[in-house]
Amino acid sequence: MDSSRRQSGIQQLLAAEQEAQRIVNEARNAKMARLKQAKEEADKEIAAYRAQMEAEFQRKVAQASASHPLSSGDSGANVKRLELETEEKIQHLKSQAANISQDVVQMLLKHVTTVKN
Repeated sequence: MDSSRRQSGIQQLLAAEQEAQRIVNEARNAKMARLKQAKEEADKEIAAYRAQMEAEFQRKVAQASASHPLSSGDSGANVKRLELETEEKIQHLKSQAANISQDVVQMLLKHVTTVKN
């Protein structure tokens, strides 16, 4: 009787192990499906954002061409103007960063070195 009870217990353990493995596999598959779905959603959002930015860029190019009818055919001038605007914005951001970098360092040091209970 004792060996049959032991055999029954082993069978129950094996069945429980198989059930646990099935649950783990289902969870893994569900996770992979959700990751795939999230990637697809992100790809759609990226495509929509890219289309929006492209449309805005085309609108700005058209607006620049309309306001400067003599240079509308000269894409080199537009590229040069955009490069200059970009460089100006970069310099502006660098100067802003230089102005506040010391404050940021001090704030970070304060928060890193302060011990809270």
